[in-house]
Amino acid sequence: MSATVINILTATLLGKYRIRLCFDDGTVQDVDFGSFLGHSPHPEIRAYLDEARFNTFRIEYGELVWGDYALCFPMIDLYRNQIHKQASIEAAA
Repeated sequence: MSATVINILTATLLGKYRIRLCFDDGTVQDVDFGSFLGHSPHPEIRAYLDEARFNTFRIEYGELVWGDYALCFPMIDLYRNQIHKQASIEAAA
């Protein structure tokens, strides 16, 4: 069984903390990072609440990244538009 590799082709800023991601299989997701950033207790993640800093994202090797991978997300979470799943797990514990 072989794994399918998914890559992001384009990332377009839609507004405050919102990015449209277009994947190489034709899937498009409008991902809102605002809640994730706002609820993170980690100061290095919360630093991306500064919109100028947030807007420095780029596509590198098919992945969405900020800085030197200072902020990045698992591809499957972006593809499914489910970047908040860890918060749900922590709330259940």
